[in-house]
Amino acid sequence: MDGLPPLIDQHSHGAVHGELGLGSFETHLAAAAGAHGPAPAGTSYFDSFTGLAIRRWCPPLLGLEPRCPPARYLARRREVGAYRAGRLLLRGSGIGTFLLEAGTPDALTSAGELATAAGAGAHEVVRLEPLAEQVADTSGSVDSFLGYTAEALYAAARHTTAFASGATHCDGHAPEAGEVRRAADRWLRGRRPGERLGEPVLVRHLLWSAVATGLPVQLHCPDPRPLAAFLRATTGIGSALVLLPRVPHHRRAAELAAVHAHVYADAGPRPEDTLDRAPFGKLLFSSGARGLPELYVTGARCFLRAMGRLVREWADEGLCGAEDGRRITEMVGSGTARRIYGLSAAAG
Repeated sequence: MDGLPPLIDQHSHGAVHGELGLGSFETHLAAAAGAHGPAPAGTSYFDSFTGLAIRRWCPPLLGLEPRCPPARYLARRREVGAYRAGRLLLRGSGIGTFLLEAGTPDALTSAGELATAAGAGAHEVVRLEPLAEQVADTSGSVDSFLGYTAEALYAAARHTTAFASGATHCDGHAPEAGEVRRAADRWLRGRRPGERLGEPVLVRHLLWSAVATGLPVQLHCPDPRPLAAFLRATTGIGSALVLLPRVPHHRRAAELAAVHAHVYADAGPRPEDTLDRAPFGKLLFSSGARGLPELYVTGARCFLRAMGRLVREWADEGLCGAEDGRRITEMVGSGTARRIYGLSAAAG
């Protein structure tokens, strides 16, 4: 749509460094398509919707015709060079601000590296579980673990834009101190160095601690319904909660966002499934990109095209005019993110 400000991508993980051969590119493409293992004999993961979207939108950014053969596209990518190709793709994505989850593998760009490559704004989102895992690697006792975790969390709150958690369930009350100490002792005693945090009581403790900072908290929830009690209990505390569900739960997340004033939801890969479930100002765009810079391009283009089709349908039915359509698309694409994450209007 013409006249729209750049998008704000509220959730992604960064892009890979270095050159990618056909095999490694296909591995990242398979992950984006939700597949595991090699493609069926005689096919490629370019034979997927994500693959079609990459072939449609990315070749022109590298000086090729749309829908060129995958081999030609990858050859051009190597010819241009990984660094320049990444810059061209990111700068052509239409995204002006990125919220990047911190703690991603070293193979992926940091927020600063992504900002430089994209010529855009990038802000860090701190994932709570890796924060506690890093403290546990150097803690010798329950007291030191709990104390240093609290210090690390509140130190992070001074510089991060938001927190994120993978909690799949959370009660309507914070765990008591004794319960937290017992859970910490149980986890630390059985934990091997580098082991991921899977102790539910500690995850709940971290989540309530993050809410107490007043910063927005992103909730990576396959299905948001087990978090319903937590959403109700945090009303009025002052922290915005943003639901990042998995397909096919975006509709339910939008319904929960409509019910709770402080809850927001990702618009999902099909905005038409969520825009009739919540006020437009409760929904946000994200690419969810990880690995391939092409995924930022396809995420943005698919979102804008889906929104364009939807508001045209509404206009044809007399529900809205062209200016309404632009305003709604801007609200979901950048306006709500700018408001709840405290981003400047000139971001990106």
